Amino acid sequence: SYDTLSVSLPQTFSVHASVCAAVRHSNRLDSVSPDRQTDRLRVWSAVGLMAMLGHDPKIFFFYGSHLIKYHNRSSILTGKYPHNHLVRNNSISGNCSSTTWQKEAEPFAFPVYLNKLRYQTFYGGKYLNQYGSKDAGGVGHVPPGWDQWHALVGNSKYYNYTLSANGKEEKHGDNYEKDYLTDLLNRSLHFLEERSPSHPFFMMLCPPSPHSPWTAAPHYQQTFSDVKAPRNGSFNMPGKGKHWLLRQPANPMPNSSVEYLDNAYRRRWQTLLSVDDMVEQLINKLDSIKELSNTYIFYTSDHGYHTGQFSLPIDKRQLYEFDIRIPLLVRGPGIKPKLTLQSPVLNIDLSMTILDIAGVNLSTVNMDGQSFLPQMAPSLRNGTERPFFLVEYTGEGHSSEDPSCPKLGPGLAECFPDCVCEDAFNNTYACVRTLKDANLQYCEFADNESFVEVYNLTSDPHQLENIVKKVDPALLQIMNQRLIKLESCTGDSCRNVK
Repeated sequence: SYDTLSVSLPQTFSVHASVCAAVRHSNRLDSVSPDRQTDRLRVWSAVGLMAMLGHDPKIFFFYGSHLIKYHNRSSILTGKYPHNHLVRNNSISGNCSSTTWQKEAEPFAFPVYLNKLRYQTFYGGKYLNQYGSKDAGGVGHVPPGWDQWHALVGNSKYYNYTLSANGKEEKHGDNYEKDYLTDLLNRSLHFLEERSPSHPFFMMLCPPSPHSPWTAAPHYQQTFSDVKAPRNGSFNMPGKGKHWLLRQPANPMPNSSVEYLDNAYRRRWQTLLSVDDMVEQLINKLDSIKELSNTYIFYTSDHGYHTGQFSLPIDKRQLYEFDIRIPLLVRGPGIKPKLTLQSPVLNIDLSMTILDIAGVNLSTVNMDGQSFLPQMAPSLRNGTERPFFLVEYTGEGHSSEDPSCPKLGPGLAECFPDCVCEDAFNNTYACVRTLKDANLQYCEFADNESFVEVYNLTSDPHQLENIVKKVDPALLQIMNQRLIKLESCTGDSCRNVK
């Protein structure tokens, strides 16, 4: 959705697993003619994306309600917080693409509503980590609501993968011209050519970029040779005053960790250049078939990503802005260009917004999110902003010790490089984030310390100081009560917490 501009944003984001969605407005809306770093958006994948997307798309302060892709993809599809869609981890037993998910969540995901309105729908790319598992229907299972289904089996790969092509197994090798997954998603262009022009359409494209193994297209593998991860903010800072997992890494980081994260940073950027190409081709196709002016395009990510913040080399499982805050660009009918929206938008809001655009009566939809069409295009809708929201994560660890890090013991995970662990069983927390009245974050951990972290992001945007011992106890009580309500909310109650 975009081309060759440099854009500066007031905060740092991190991007993982890109998601692009396009939805053509149906006749129901007569007034109106889809792991990435928001690292200052120093590149939108090489900067090209912004201009392609076009003509100054609207930029939002976008947050993930959960920090791992399978949770966030589940939240995007269902419009629900993790405590309601019940995807806990990336295993079948954790409800990741399980038969329970298929029976209780997929029939109520937003594409089902679109399909009922005769939208023609296309899905391409990564779905959920356990999709295609023999324990859950294999590649023959196609979720309801999708007319064209081209989904990756398992986790992110660029070569040597299997797709479910409308329920049939399609194997791919390592030939760039035929198999590179990001480029393969251009089969969506054929969908645009072959669809019926008398009905609206929706497409969701989910390339693996920039997820590991960070395999760039051959012609991009030498780009960004001098790029390094940003050295500002909390980079290589100690995790003083934070939960125990943040207090473990060596500070300053050893050179081996810094070299590793810089290499990852460069390679992630390289993979995103192919996403630029994919979006450019999509934009050009929409323009050539004279649908660009009728189409809303969303560009976002599953979650953020850190590269050296608080001496953590690379990952995405922490409560801080660099992991929960992600980019969202939108263009479409009725949207004023050259605008950055300050009010928060959540991943659970995407489905409600898409359904709102399509003309679905939102009072009939059981979702936790809310449409941000009123903020995006005030001339089309009236609405209210969200005063605060929930972020929740359930930590994961291994029952046995990591043989490469025997001194650490069991209960930990993602201990690389240099035996720096990014996750643990008790890295389990819930946070309430406020922006309207006070720019605060309040988080409670389910650990032996009952640890609490509080940050004032106006005075401390990089979250260097945990101010829990300096805050008025009355305010802590208010935040605690809001958190309790949010952790048990469902539907309307998630939008009406006071």
